[in-house]
Amino acid sequence: MIDHVSIPVRDLAAAAAFYARVLAPLGYAQLVERPGTVGFGKKYPEFWLNLRPGLAAAPSNPGAHIALRAASEDAVRAFHAAAVEMGGASDGDPAPRQAAMNTYFGAFIRDPDGNKIEAVSFPARQP
Repeated sequence: MIDHVSIPVRDLAAAAAFYARVLAPLGYAQLVERPGTVGFGKKYPEFWLNLRPGLAAAPSNPGAHIALRAASEDAVRAFHAAAVEMGGASDGDPAPRQAAMNTYFGAFIRDPDGNKIEAVSFPARQP
């Protein structure tokens, strides 16, 4: 099981403001701020921003992304809308998607540093 993830950002204050809005629909809040790093989470820091001032923007197709669980399709939509409103870019509008084993509802965004983040919600199982 993964305990936490970290992403690099060029401007820590701007990234923290971006993620405070974007992660709120997923139930995350800023829990820790230290020199050079900010941690977001529900009960403990699970998603970290690490300052890398000389960082070049991520390539358009880095081949990796981080998926965060959302409680509902509405939370996925709110995550996506907040990211676009805060200067991020859509990299996949909110929609049903087919995974390897089941379907889910998800949306992909790129933050201002080019990091690719997804929010996912799994429908309740039908009897």
